[in-house]
Amino acid sequence: MQQLLALVPALPLLAAVLLMLAATRIGTNGVRILGVGSVALSALLACRIAVAQIGAGWAVQPFDVTLWHWMRIGDFAPDVTLHLDGLSLVMMLVITVIGFLIHLYASAYLDGDPGYARFFACMNLFVAAMLTLVLANDLLLLYVGWEGVGLCSYLLIGFWYDDPANGRAARKAFIVTRVGDTALISGLFLLATSFGTLSIPSLMQHATTSWPIGTAMPTLAAFLLLGGALGKSAQLPLQTWLVDAMAGPTPVSALIHAATMVTAGVYLIARTHVLFALAPDALLVTGLIGAATLLLSGASALVQTDIKRVLAYSTISQIGYMFLALGVGAWDAAIFHLVTHAFFKALLFLAAGAVILRMHHEQDITRMGGLRTAMPGVFVVFAIGSASLAALPLVTAGFYSKEAILGGAWDSGPSGRLLWCAGVVGAFLTALYIFRLLFIVFLGEQHRHPHGVTGWRIGVPLGVLAILAVVGGGLQTPALLGGIAIMPGILGGVFGSASHEGALALLPLVLASLVPLAGIALAWRWYGGGLASRFETQFTGLLLRGWDFDRAYDRMIVQPLMWLVRVNHHDIVDSFYEGLGKLAQRTHAGLSLSENGRVRWYAGWLAAGSVAALAIAVLS
Repeated sequence: MQQLLALVPALPLLAAVLLMLAATRIGTNGVRILGVGSVALSALLACRIAVAQIGAGWAVQPFDVTLWHWMRIGDFAPDVTLHLDGLSLVMMLVITVIGFLIHLYASAYLDGDPGYARFFACMNLFVAAMLTLVLANDLLLLYVGWEGVGLCSYLLIGFWYDDPANGRAARKAFIVTRVGDTALISGLFLLATSFGTLSIPSLMQHATTSWPIGTAMPTLAAFLLLGGALGKSAQLPLQTWLVDAMAGPTPVSALIHAATMVTAGVYLIARTHVLFALAPDALLVTGLIGAATLLLSGASALVQTDIKRVLAYSTISQIGYMFLALGVGAWDAAIFHLVTHAFFKALLFLAAGAVILRMHHEQDITRMGGLRTAMPGVFVVFAIGSASLAALPLVTAGFYSKEAILGGAWDSGPSGRLLWCAGVVGAFLTALYIFRLLFIVFLGEQHRHPHGVTGWRIGVPLGVLAILAVVGGGLQTPALLGGIAIMPGILGGVFGSASHEGALALLPLVLASLVPLAGIALAWRWYGGGLASRFETQFTGLLLRGWDFDRAYDRMIVQPLMWLVRVNHHDIVDSFYEGLGKLAQRTHAGLSLSENGRVRWYAGWLAAGSVAALAIAVLS
């Protein structure tokens, strides 16, 4: 059973290679079977491994699989080793199961697209890279998967490259995430030079025994890893790429936002939580960044008119919740919310894609409206996803995972109470913007009529995800609501005893439960009651532009660099080497004058040279 672990990432990787090499020979059905089937097999293998490795009390029996020895440079000898424990098992299940549902959906969504095979090749490569990232037992192999998902995101965001705007969005995602990746690789260099290894278990053990809590080295290392996490997970101040990533096809948006790339940063911090525990300052900054991100992004989502941009800002905000949880040491709560977020956010993106597809690829919500009767099934699943995102009390998965985060914040001291307040305000904003979207699209005045029907390859993933968005909360519940501890049991071997046991006091629990209801009520009053225009007129500009981060970066970074390019268009460095070349040419021209064909001149120069050589020998 343990040897089967290598097949989980290998199957989609092999399918990606075959699709790149032989797509024209196997036809559309072959592409569909290979692209979707490989991820389905990976999901089945992942589930089989989970059944075999989960024991009593939901504890996971960890193991390693060494595939080969990678290299040896002195004492540095990393292996290509896969590691399965509770954390990597949860991530593997999320990536493969949600990835399969998205692939099945995409097989219908992209029907007839001339880049059908190229799309599935990139999607399968994306899944393989993410699986490599989460199963790696070594930070070097993790970095290979890390850069792999970055490459695939570039290819998929710019999939429809005929439109220059899509190419710009892809380049923006690639460049902004490279900023974070530079910090990450610097952190890896620091760890490798400090301990001579990048094996995650060895690193964590060495860090614990060698670095006292709060000293400079663990703090610097943690901040460098945090920089990488901020880029991949689109947190302040590197969040600007994610909204523009909506240029890709909707299944790409669902895969990036729900099951793969944006969760990589959360996973990295959770995987290296021992190091972050040695750096309290880095933990505090992590929580503060998460809180600020969830509030600013939630506010921006309030006024967006593009259905996918609303969900994009929502993703940034929800990842902020996970960073908030990491910042207060609620490791299991962060991973729990990662799981439930994968359920309801994939559902919302795929449901939005179904709307877009039947609305002639229209994404402006002000041109929709009244779709409840025309698309009743999509309305139901979108309402379920919206309720789970808004953390509707008791009946949705999102409620239980957010309560776990808020409980961890409440129990973590004065700074945690401040973050708890930010989380509650964020919950209010979340309910407000997602139900504003629901009311406008499905209950508002109808402007256009949808065409066609929603086929089974789109309907089945929506139905499965809708069920998961409801029952997924049963993985972990507060003590006041049953005290189910499946997720803490699975993750206990990674994080020790559960970082939050669900013992949130009754009053904070009730307050946090009522806030989403208040947000839904206000959304109905404003948007269902026709009072939205007054609010949007006052705040639309700044919020639509995402708090002007792009404009600030353009003025502070892009324009100064462009000025330097214009000033230095001849390149001062090249001028130095061009000068050397010109000096050599002129020296050659001068020396060539001595080549006149006259033997007397040659003999004279030989004599002069001999005299000069003798003089140097005598004088020295």
